[in-house]
Amino acid sequence: MGNSPSADSSGSYRRHGPQFTDRIVAEPSGETEWTVEPGRYRLVVSLACPWAHRSLIVRRLMGLEDAISLAIVDPLQDDRSWRFSLDEDGVDPVLRQRHLEEAYLARDPEHGTDNGVSVPALVEESTGRLVTNDFPHITVDLGIEWAKYQRPGAPTLYPPELRAEIDAVNEGVFHDVNNGVYKAGFATRQSRYEEAYTALFARLDELDERLADQRYLVGDHITEADIRLFTTLVRFDAVYHGHFKCNRQKLAEFEHLWPYARDLYQTPGFGDTVDFDHIKRHYYQVHTSINPTQIVPLGPEPAAWLEPHRREDLGGSPFGPDGTPPAPLDGPLRPLPPLDM
Repeated sequence: MGNSPSADSSGSYRRHGPQFTDRIVAEPSGETEWTVEPGRYRLVVSLACPWAHRSLIVRRLMGLEDAISLAIVDPLQDDRSWRFSLDEDGVDPVLRQRHLEEAYLARDPEHGTDNGVSVPALVEESTGRLVTNDFPHITVDLGIEWAKYQRPGAPTLYPPELRAEIDAVNEGVFHDVNNGVYKAGFATRQSRYEEAYTALFARLDELDERLADQRYLVGDHITEADIRLFTTLVRFDAVYHGHFKCNRQKLAEFEHLWPYARDLYQTPGFGDTVDFDHIKRHYYQVHTSINPTQIVPLGPEPAAWLEPHRREDLGGSPFGPDGTPPAPLDGPLRPLPPLDM
């Protein structure tokens, strides 16, 4: 997620793919591959952003906190996009930067804010230089390439025997759900909005049916597919239902998707990386073309996410037969000050 999105001349929202697609791998073989090395990289995320949230979940599930440091940006952007204004003196203590744009400029001096400054981003600590903002591959590589430094009991999120099915599920979820809510929310023509809205709920209906008799989207434990869907679902009722006009029904009104989402939320690594305050402040205060008053809604009540789900009756286990949950977090990731009244 980068700067405030907009529609093209047809009234359709177009998402631009990552511009820096280098990979961090265990055995580099080319100029665009960097070496896995603990303490070398800093993961920069926004707790508001669903695309960045994926990498935060995977880092935690894999137990890579000691290997890859974490920076959390302010959910509110300025004219230079994501900023480190939640840190002391507004400067990231490791990168010594005020804006993530500085890491982009260190990588490419010709890169300006107009070209997009997005999270998640992996930045080399010693140089402050952006390595990659390739959000689809960041999570896959954290799950595979960093195996040497993962915690005991870490799950296998992208098992070879299930990759074709995971990829197929992810493809539909990306176009119709992850990106679909944005296509509905930022459409500037009625027809484009209705196309996105129809595709979104057709896909959600399909997923709801898929989850009627299986606990997870693919296989019998959490995979990349569940992580990619969850970060949209957890924002659905708080943001997308009203703010993006995705209002045929709430997530809480789906027979199977709602208990499925609660099951994931109550799994260590998922709910403990959700911050509804960051989420709502970003969407409702940054997207002034949609919400010019910048009023942030108080609801919905987050306690509903802790209601029993009974999905364990379908079998399977979150981390696989030999997996274990990550250790509990010490506290909230990055609390915000009270809203100005």
